Amino acid sequence: MAGAVEQVGSAISVTDAPQSSFDVLRWRDGEQVLVQDQLAEETPVALIYNGISHAVMLATAQNLEDFALGFSLSEGIIQDKSELYGVELRVQSKGIELHCDIASERLMQLKGRRRTLAGKTGCGLCGAESLEQAMRYPSYLRSPVVFKRGAMISGLATMPTQQLLQQKTGATHACAWVLADGTVALLREDVGRHNALDKLIGAIAKSDISQAGFIITSSRASYEMVQKTATAGINLLVAISAPTGLAVRVAEHCGLTLVGFARKDSYVVYSHAQQLDSSTEED
Repeated sequence: MAGAVEQVGSAISVTDAPQSSFDVLRWRDGEQVLVQDQLAEETPVALIYNGISHAVMLATAQNLEDFALGFSLSEGIIQDKSELYGVELRVQSKGIELHCDIASERLMQLKGRRRTLAGKTGCGLCGAESLEQAMRYPSYLRSPVVFKRGAMISGLATMPTQQLLQQKTGATHACAWVLADGTVALLREDVGRHNALDKLIGAIAKSDISQAGFIITSSRASYEMVQKTATAGINLLVAISAPTGLAVRVAEHCGLTLVGFARKDSYVVYSHAQQLDSSTEED
C-alpha cells in the first residue's frame, strides 16, 4: 500500500507534510473495501539555537515558527519574544531543522543548562539531565481575571469545529486560546499535546490580541501542560481529560486554576476555584 513513508532498502523516508494519504482495507458490516485514509504524520523536528542542537521532538509539520517561539518561551530559553531574532526552517531527508537565532545572553544561559531531548509523541520531560531541570516551578500568577463558566462552555463547543487536522485524521491534539466572551481566538494542532501547547503559546506571543484569555486542551493535564501554561502567564487551563496529581499540586502552588473532565454539563475544578465563576446565570 502506497503512502508517504516507503521502505527503501533499510531506510524509511520521512515526510514534511502534516498528513498523508494511504490506501487501506476497511472492514465494516462483514465487508471489506479498499479506501483511502488520511493519517497524521510524525516528523522529527530539531530545534537548533545559534548553531547548537538542543532538542529533537516528534511533531506535526505545520505552524513550526509558532512552535519554535512557544517552545523557547515555555522552556525558559528566552524570556521575551524579542529575544528570538529569527527562525530558519530547513527540510532535511530525515526531518526538519528549526535554526533559531537568539540573544547571546540567552545562549550563554542555555549552554549552562544544556540538555538533549529525544521527544516521543507523548513525552514531556525526556532527556532532562537533572531533577532540577525537570521540575521547574513557575512564578506565582497574580491575575485579577475571573472567567465565567459560559466562556468555557462556549470554547468547548466551538473548538472541535476548528480542529481541521483532527477531523481528517482523528489522531491530533489541539490547544485553543479562548477569550473572556468565549471566542476561540487561536487554535493549534499537533500529534503531541505539549507541541500543540507550545505552538499556541508562540502564536499568542506573536499576535496582537490584548484581551485576557485562557487555554483549553483536548488532552489530559500533565505537569508540563500546567508548567508551560503558567510560564506563559495564563491563569486558567481547561482539560478535556484528567489531570495528574503532580499537575494539581503545581497548579495550586503557582496560582493556576486547573479544570479537568470538561464537558458542556460537567467539569471538575482542581485548584483555585475562585478564578472561575461557575454560576449558571446567563452572561
